[in-house]
Amino acid sequence: MTWYALQHKPAQGDRAVAHLQNQDIVCFYPKIQVEKIKAGKRSQKLESLFPGYLFVKLEQTDPSWAKLRSTRGVIRVVSFANKPAAISDEIIQHIKAGLDSLAQQGGLKSGAIVQLSEGPFEGINAVFQAYEGEERAIVLINFMQKQQRIRVPVSALKI
Repeated sequence: MTWYALQHKPAQGDRAVAHLQNQDIVCFYPKIQVEKIKAGKRSQKLESLFPGYLFVKLEQTDPSWAKLRSTRGVIRVVSFANKPAAISDEIIQHIKAGLDSLAQQGGLKSGAIVQLSEGPFEGINAVFQAYEGEERAIVLINFMQKQQRIRVPVSALKI
């Protein structure tokens, strides 16, 4: 059996997965926990890793192919030159392994050791303290024989 990508209707990924699973089709719909700030409050939300897409595992000769397009929530099978685009098992396993390691990390917690990857302190190890807004973080660095509190972009932090 081979993995294939399906495009689903906006905000109907879960619905498409449920209807596909009712047809005994193996599905993979990767989601990640995302931190959002709305009205100054930080909240966690589960979002699709590949917005608009999910994966199914089927044989080329499976009669379920005829049902895919008419499944609720599904728009189309991703294909090139009218042939469904196959996705190797290694790629799917790599995505699953990445999701597992991300779940084990649980995001940045206060006291975590990070490395700064850009700016004037590039390459320096720091201690993560807290988020400041949506795109900045406060970290502690040892500079001039003292711990200094600095604000850096979240994108500049490497775990």
